Amino acid sequence: MAESEEELKSLLMKVKVESEKVGLKLNIQKMKIMASGPITSWEIDGETVETVSDFILGGSKITADGDCSHEIKRRFLLGRKVMTNLDSIFKSRDITLPTKVHLVKAMVFPVVMYGCESWTVKKAEC
Repeated sequence: MAESEEELKSLLMKVKVESEKVGLKLNIQKMKIMASGPITSWEIDGETVETVSDFILGGSKITADGDCSHEIKRRFLLGRKVMTNLDSIFKSRDITLPTKVHLVKAMVFPVVMYGCESWTVKKAEC
């Protein structure tokens, strides 16, 4: 992360130099850059670096404008998928209601709530 384009270019060059010292090569074709403001096309050592408006980092979708609504919807859909996978268990009469509640708390809530500490929720979404 950097405050300006110049700072980011400087940081990337440091990473490149330090990587080369230990025999690693920075793969610029796989590199992507996201900025919260307008950004010109980027080049490092004559190779163009792709700019993106969003990406997934650590399982959470990050957008350039900071909008979390897509991530919140995505998390709810992932939770619904887990619920669907557990459908046969929930329909079973052999499993008690408290056990089913424990399953939801242990398997669905973590999927839905992952990364929620950093979500910015608008009043209209409540």
